[in-house]
Amino acid sequence: MKKISVIALVAVGLLAASCNSKEKTDTAVATEQAVAEGKGETLTVDTTTSVVNWKAFHKGGFAPRWGTLNVKSGDLNIEGGQVVAGNFNIDMASIKVDPASVTEKDKKPAELETHLKSADFFDVAKNPVSDFKITSVADLKEAPKDAVAGANKTVSGNLTLSGKTMNVSFPAKVDVTDNSADIQAKFTVNRTDWGIKFGTSEADPAEWMISKDIEIAIDVKAKK
Repeated sequence: MKKISVIALVAVGLLAASCNSKEKTDTAVATEQAVAEGKGETLTVDTTTSVVNWKAFHKGGFAPRWGTLNVKSGDLNIEGGQVVAGNFNIDMASIKVDPASVTEKDKKPAELETHLKSADFFDVAKNPVSDFKITSVADLKEAPKDAVAGANKTVSGNLTLSGKTMNVSFPAKVDVTDNSADIQAKFTVNRTDWGIKFGTSEADPAEWMISKDIEIAIDVKAKK
């Protein structure tokens, strides 16, 4: 996400103006809400099988980057066969950039990882952990076309990134069995809602081409 050439910027700008190369999952964003009461049976999140995937772009879908984050800890509360509350913590120091997403010869995944951990983005030294705390889970009557396959619930929760908390709502697939509970979802957030504004100022044409959107896909598994 460092500076790219002016010629490349012009080309990307034309691409952005002519087409929208990626779809978004509708995500409602609001101020922080009251966290759901942790009642019922508590299942512990399995940190070895749970993962958060992320994807970011330059405007127009140019030069996408993607990777993973580790889930550090968490719990899901089950009552009446339904997920009613829960939370999980994300180890921001674990952020990884998939080498397959870095195709330019002069770019290295490790350099991007370092930049993402810096104060320009997630300021990991100051905010080593991000978290998601469920505020509500409701039945989903009709899933948007770009929701995760099998979406059956609308999950709302307080998402903390870079020390700021906002409430987000998105379609999710929630499965509960006698011994486990899984939440899968994919949604897009605007990082500036969390105060992450690097590369968004048009005053610097070499930087503002970085998209404000971050695609997030969660796969959280909990068990007895």
